[in-house]
Amino acid sequence: MTIDLQLDSRVLIQGVDNPLALAAIGRMQTYGTKIVGIVSAGQGGGTLGDLPMFDLVEEAQLMLGPIETSLIFVSAYQVLDAALEAIAAGIPQIIIITRGLPPLDMIRLLRQASISKTLILGSGSAGIIIPDRLLLGIYQPQLFSPGKVAIISRNQSLTAEIASELNQANLGQSIVIHIGSDPLVGSSCRLWLEWLQSDPFTESIVLVGDICWDSEAATAAYLLAQQGKPVVAYLAGIHASTPHPLTDAAIVLSHTLSKPIHNADTIQQRIETYKRAKIPVAKKIGQIPSLLKKLGSKG
Repeated sequence: MTIDLQLDSRVLIQGVDNPLALAAIGRMQTYGTKIVGIVSAGQGGGTLGDLPMFDLVEEAQLMLGPIETSLIFVSAYQVLDAALEAIAAGIPQIIIITRGLPPLDMIRLLRQASISKTLILGSGSAGIIIPDRLLLGIYQPQLFSPGKVAIISRNQSLTAEIASELNQANLGQSIVIHIGSDPLVGSSCRLWLEWLQSDPFTESIVLVGDICWDSEAATAAYLLAQQGKPVVAYLAGIHASTPHPLTDAAIVLSHTLSKPIHNADTIQQRIETYKRAKIPVAKKIGQIPSLLKKLGSKG
C-alpha cells in the first residue's frame, strides 16, 4: 500500500446517520475539503445540503468520477460491507472513523486491502489534519496550527493535548495522523514513519502510543535501525504500576490471533528499545516541546 495525500483529494462519505458524521462534514467543508458525495443506503437520489446522496459506492463513482478517499461513519457491524464496497469501487484510501469493529471483520478487511493495495486508516481513527491545508476526519481544526512537527498517534484524546503544548511552544504541526484506537488497525506507525521521512514539510516527529499495543515494539525496532528525522515518543500509561488488563474480548481475540499475551515486561522492554535508538521518551506531555527543541526542531 502507498500513501498519497493530495490537498484536492475528492472525498466520499459513507454513512450519515449519526451526529458525528454530520458535524464532521460541516467542519471539513468549511476547511476546504472537497467532499463530492454521500453514500447512505435508502437515501439515494436525495441531497444533504449541496451534496448528492447515493445508495451504493459504485453509483457514486459512475456519477461523480474518480474518488481518492472514503470516510466511513456507518455502525461497527456495517463497516466491513461498506469498506469492501469502497475497495471494489477502486477507492485507494479509506479512513474508518467508527470504533469497535469486530476483530474478525477487521482481519477480513485487511486481507482484502492487502490484495488490492488499499490504504486503511483505522478503525477508530480521528483521521488526518494538515493544519490550514487539509482536514479528513473529526478533528477540531482550531486546536492545531501549521508548522514542521508531525504527530502520529494511537490516542485521540492525547493528540489535541499534545498539539496544544506544541502550539504554546511555537511548534506547529506539519500533519497529524491518528492511526486508530481499536486493537486491530490498518496502516501502522511504521508505514507513516517511513512516509514522513520524505515529507518536505516535516522536520521532526512525535510518536504517541499506548504500552498495550504490540505494534509499538515493531515501531521501536524499526526506529532503532534508522537514522532519520528526530523522533520523540510518549507512551500513554507508562507510569501505570502494571499494564492495562486485557479484559475486552476484542483485544484478547486480536492478541490471541497474532501471538501469546505477554504483558509483564513490555513497558521496560519498549523503553529500552527507544533508548537504544536514541529516541527520548517524554515522562510527561509537557516535556515534549523541550525534547523536540533539544533535537533541533524549530517548529
